[in-house]
Amino acid sequence: MRSLKVGVDSYSLKPLDLSPFELLEWAVMNGADGVQFSEVNVPAGTVLDKTLLQELRSFAEENRLYVEWGGGEHIPIHPDSRQPKDIFAVNRRAAEQAFQMGSSTVRSCSGGLMRWKKDGPSTGEFLGLMAASLREQKPMLRDFGVILAIETHFEFTSFELLRLFEMCGAVPGEYLGICLDTMNLLTMLEEPVMAARRLLPWVVTTHIKDGGLMLTADGFVSFTAEAGKGVVGLSAVIEALAAVHPHITLTVEDHGGDFLIPVNDPDFLARFPDLSVPELVRLLGLAVRTRALMDAGKLAVLPRDRWPAACEPRVLRDIQSVRRMLDAGPE
Repeated sequence: MRSLKVGVDSYSLKPLDLSPFELLEWAVMNGADGVQFSEVNVPAGTVLDKTLLQELRSFAEENRLYVEWGGGEHIPIHPDSRQPKDIFAVNRRAAEQAFQMGSSTVRSCSGGLMRWKKDGPSTGEFLGLMAASLREQKPMLRDFGVILAIETHFEFTSFELLRLFEMCGAVPGEYLGICLDTMNLLTMLEEPVMAARRLLPWVVTTHIKDGGLMLTADGFVSFTAEAGKGVVGLSAVIEALAAVHPHITLTVEDHGGDFLIPVNDPDFLARFPDLSVPELVRLLGLAVRTRALMDAGKLAVLPRDRWPAACEPRVLRDIQSVRRMLDAGPE
């Protein structure tokens, strides 16, 4: 486990308004092993062309930094209007850029809180449309030698993503995979260690992020936390990842904010048919632990508007904390 590399996701440092080169330089100066470019902040007048990508790749290689790429999408419609969306072109461009950067993965995050909207398409409809689109993209992704890494976001549970891969006829390591965001699993009513183990064969990139889970009168509220201070069980997740993927990179992602999960609404809860009683009990246990930490003054919600002031020192502590977990080894 000690040999695993620990890096940073670009979204974590978004308030610093760093260019791609400045982000890589930040990693060098602050002891990070690499960067995942979930987004690319290109200065005005600068074109993200082949020349710039090759210069970025050269800088990363000279400084022994890993680079992972983003910009992919996996939902082929606009969730609100239901109009078709050409994600093939989006993913082809991202795959070509990843190839030029020497990255074997493209993180895909189509965004959205579809399950929170009562009048949107059903999850089954989304999965069917995604499977049809992604099956067609298999030759293109394989030609570029990249895996589309679908992030565990606020869209689909681990159970549903596994069904998607089955619908696509995919196998691990081929053309579809998972970017495992450890805290987002809480928001989708999944106990992080259990969900990570379900997805293990498919994980190709990570967003290592801690968090808490409160039980309120309106339901659960999930929120981000500094690495090692929340209830996600990062050490156990990292141990499981390392056992199956000894060269996986651990990319820290962090931000402020909290998310209401209105489980008190029967209609909302019914949209999570795979949630079992044992897993719900585990989530309630995490809520008990979260309350104890909050009452002891060891854990609190960081509002999103306070993230700009907190981001750099907290991300540095995140990286140091993940490294300590690696040094400590299996619990």
